[in-house]
This record gives sequence, C-alpha cells and structure tokens, in this order.
Amino acid sequence: MATAEFNAETRNLIDGQLVPASNGGHFDNINPATEEVIGVAADGTKEDMENAIAAARRAFDETDWSTDHSFRKHCLEQLNRALSEAREDLRHIVIAEAGSPILITYQVQVDSYIDAMPYWSNLATSYTYESPMSDIEFMGKPQGRLIRREPMGVVGAITPWNFPLYLNLAKIGPALAAGNTLVLKPAPDTPWSATHLGRLVVEHTDIPAGVLNIVASSDHGIGAMLSRDPRVDVVTFTGSTATGRAVMEAAAPTVKKTFLELGGKSATIILDDIDIDAAAPMSGIAVCTHAGQGCAIQTRTLLPRNRYEEGIEKIAATMSTINYGDPLDPANLMGPLVSKKQQERVLGYIEKGKQDGARVVLGGGVPTHLKKGYFIEPTLLADVDPDSVVAQEEIFGPVLCVIPYEDEADAIRIANNSIYGLSGAIWSGSVERALSVARKIRTGTLSINGAQWFDVDTPFGGYGQSGVGRENGVAGFEEYLETKIVAIPR
Repeated sequence: MATAEFNAETRNLIDGQLVPASNGGHFDNINPATEEVIGVAADGTKEDMENAIAAARRAFDETDWSTDHSFRKHCLEQLNRALSEAREDLRHIVIAEAGSPILITYQVQVDSYIDAMPYWSNLATSYTYESPMSDIEFMGKPQGRLIRREPMGVVGAITPWNFPLYLNLAKIGPALAAGNTLVLKPAPDTPWSATHLGRLVVEHTDIPAGVLNIVASSDHGIGAMLSRDPRVDVVTFTGSTATGRAVMEAAAPTVKKTFLELGGKSATIILDDIDIDAAAPMSGIAVCTHAGQGCAIQTRTLLPRNRYEEGIEKIAATMSTINYGDPLDPANLMGPLVSKKQQERVLGYIEKGKQDGARVVLGGGVPTHLKKGYFIEPTLLADVDPDSVVAQEEIFGPVLCVIPYEDEADAIRIANNSIYGLSGAIWSGSVERALSVARKIRTGTLSINGAQWFDVDTPFGGYGQSGVGRENGVAGFEEYLETKIVAIPR
C-alpha cells in the first residue's frame, strides 16, 4: 500500500510551511495489522526542531496571537470545519497506523474529539481572562486588585501512539485557544495522525506561521529538545510514567512547567451485592478494547473470595467471544498491538506473570489463526498476587489480572496498592455503597455500574505517578495559562 491511498500528508509543518526533513530523510510507517509499510513520513532532525521552536517563540513574542481572542476563535473554527471535512481521511489513517478497530473510531479515537473541537474555539472568547478581586487596605488606603490569566508562551507537546489523533487535538485545541504557540512531536509509530493536521492548517486556516509546528521524527531525542530548551515555557506529555519522569528531569534545569498524563493500573471492584452475571463480563470487554492499549482501561479485577471462581468463569466466557483481527471489520473490538516491540513486551509480561504464580485461564500467546500482524490473544490471568509485577506494572495489552479479596476494606486496600491512580470502576447493587467505596479510592476518575465519565469538559488526570495536572475541561484549558495579579490604587 502507498501513502496516496490514505491521502496522507508526509511533510512536517514548520513556520507555516509544509517541509521535508532538512536532510531529506524519511522513515517507514508500518500497519501493525499487516506488518506492511503503508508509506513514509519526514524524519525530522535536530535542525528541524530548532527551527520549529524558534518559529513558535517568534510567533508568540512578535504577533498578537496571544491577545486577539476573536482571531483565535476564527482560526480554530476554520480548523474545526477542516477536521470535519477530513474526517474519513483521518479515520483511515488512524486505523492503518495505530491498528485501531474501526468500531472505536466512531467514538473517542476520531469522531468524538473532532465533534468536540468547537468547545475550544468557543472557550477562546468565552473564558474570563480578567476579573476584579475584593479590595484590601494597605497603610490606611484602599487597594484594588485584578486577577489576570495570560497564555504561558511556547508549549512543547509530546504525544503517544495509542489514541494519536485524539491526543494531538486534546493538546492543540486548548493550548492554541488559550493564546499559546505550540510545537508538536508525535510518536514515530503514528506520524500521519499529526502531519496530516499540518496540511489542514496550511490549506484551510488563517493560523499564522509559527503558531503551530509539527515535527515527526523516528528519533525520540528530538522530542527531548522540547523539555530542555529555555525558549519552551511548558511541556505537556502523554505516555508512560518512565518517560514522564525523564521529561520532568530534562525540564528541571529551566524550571518549566511540566503537565503530564501518564500510566495507570486501574482496578475494577466487583462488590458482593451485585449480580456477577451482569458485572464480571464487563471487565473482559474493557481490557480487550483497542487490545488494552489505553491508560485508563481497568486491567485489575477484584472479586469477592466467595464468588471468585464463578466470577472468573463469567469473565473468561466473555473474553472467549471477543472478536479480533482486521481493524477494518466493524465486528472486531480488538486489533493488533501497535508494533512488534510492543507485542514482545506484552508477551514478556505474561511469562513473568506465570513465573510469579498466576494461572492462565485464557489466551496467553499469539493467535495461530492470524498469520500476520502484531496480535495477542485476549488473556485472563487468575490468582494474581497483588504485589506481583503484572499486578503493579502497566502491561498495555489485552491482559486482565484477577485478584480475590476478603471484604470491602480489603478490596479498597488492594485497589489503592499502586503507584498509579488514573481510573477505576465499581460494581454494586447499591449506588450509595459504591459511592462510599469510590470516595476511598485514590484515583482521578471512577465509573459506577458502567456509567461513563469521559467528555471534552471532563478534567482528566490521575493521582500519584499517573501524572501532573488535568487534560480537558476548563481545568485543562487553565493548565496553559499563567496567573497575574495587578494592584490598583483607589
């Protein structure tokens, strides 16, 4: 297959121009479902990133982008329309390079966030950037005060491969709406989900040169330049906690703000007053969605000891019916892992789980009926030690760890036994009881009895090593704003 089949843009966006890599280099874009090269992307260099940062700095310092709220709204509305018109191109790009099942592209992977983009264009003008505070007295004289919220400056954004279009837009939307300029470094596994946005900006918007720059590269070190460079005022990163630590360390010498959405090891607690037939199967469905490649997916299920084997049986029965394979088949909930490296990583975790005493109830290997693609069978591990590697580390694959608990307090203890705190789920016959448990779980988001919390206005993020700050909602918008107090004599 060739790039032209996807109508994909392969060049980077730097200072208002679509450009090849400065040295002419490119790297292959591989479809994880077929293992075939579907095209190439410009392999950005250090010189390219240097030019992108310089352009973003210049656009912030020398134009009125940061202060002209109405113009920002106008430009983002143009981008909104362009995204909507390019929806099908973007859908097939995401399916081809991320291995996303087409089924979930009609949700958050593509459609939901394209449709949500007007939230940011509207917020560009509706947000209250300046407001009075109450007067105070100083040396016998009244003093007035204003509180102002102003854009931070140049944003460096580093995004992952699992939900590439959504996460690119989740950073571009609020950062630009708030008046910042931005340099985006996407994951090399999914370059077109970023570079194609550059074409839309150039061809369909009045966004000034340098306001948005996109530098795809196979070199992860190119992204690290954003953390180190003193011209970059804030770095926003979504990805693994290990890489998040490196981002913070690199940003420390310039004391720039780091805004991180990191890993998770979320737990589902099935309480003993719920019909297990209704609750348990949902755990198996969740962990197989997009092959488990989601930071907020619940990957630990906690079952009451007296219903343990029954619950395992119900989960296994559901997981055994999960359709997976060709991402273009709308019947498939699960596609491949994004790369051979990721497939091998997940298989390694399964072996480690077995070594530590976990029982493989279902799956555990590479499916024999799929001859190509980086697939792994839906895998159910039972009798998992809460302190073992597979219970503590983020696997990022279709692997569910089941753990028994003795009583409600024990379930809460096990759920909180993690360096992470991103998401979770509780199933109970009583919403009030579930709420009581939810208040004791240290995590950023929770679902009770399958209720959905995600939307563009939901401040998403986690406790502990699941990140710093919140994405989406007004709280996410304010991550890109500084606070200034101005005193005024009365």
